[in-house]
Amino acid sequence: MGRLLGLIVAVAVLALGGGPARAASPFGNWAAIFVAADNHAHSGAPSEVFDNARRDLATAFVRAGFSPGNVEQFSTHPSDYPGQKLMLSMPDVIGGELDRLATQARGGCLVYLTSHGAPDGIIVLTSSYFTSAGLAQVVDEACGDRPTVIVVSACFSGAFIAPLSRPNRMVMTAARPDRTSFGCGESDKYTFFDTCMLQQLPQAHDFPALGRAVQACVAKRESDMGLSPPSEPQVWIGPALAPDLPLLAFAAPP
Repeated sequence: MGRLLGLIVAVAVLALGGGPARAASPFGNWAAIFVAADNHAHSGAPSEVFDNARRDLATAFVRAGFSPGNVEQFSTHPSDYPGQKLMLSMPDVIGGELDRLATQARGGCLVYLTSHGAPDGIIVLTSSYFTSAGLAQVVDEACGDRPTVIVVSACFSGAFIAPLSRPNRMVMTAARPDRTSFGCGESDKYTFFDTCMLQQLPQAHDFPALGRAVQACVAKRESDMGLSPPSEPQVWIGPALAPDLPLLAFAAPP
């Protein structure tokens, strides 16, 4: 009876969380920002496609191991989302907040921007651009030489790879420098690239695996829909980061 009682107590303790502590996420001390930089479809009509993505991507990456206290979101119209803690999508605001987050969370940086794009940058607040050089300066100043992953979800976003490339970085883009991406219509919930990011993240082990899965996902969707020319999302990983990044595993889905 004593042994049985002991077993019952042990099971109860484990059920209440008294077992071994869950290993800390390698991304728990990373700064992360998610930026919806426009609020229009390609037709010019109002659209929530980018705000839907930044909201749900932030949630998905928190589930993957990022700490909510080190995550900030940005919108072109924060007042339209009174229940969410948002900042305005302006380059100087984005830079200042990334710098603040990177000061408190020194493990690494994740920067995710979703918007319309042009060969010289991404659209911010409909009428202006966040250039690739401008984004590179923001990330250089805030994140320095720590591990950094930058995702640019926009047409022509492959043009961001060269200005953003550093040995300690991974850069993912939704298209080649000379190609558009798809899925920013008035009726779309997310762009194709952001959809694939959300679909593949819970199944991916690490960022390199995620990059390959998103590329395959986008290619299949475009092929299935007969869209041409293909956007060809790009993935670049710096030589200093390449050996370590596969060792940084996302948290397993609950």
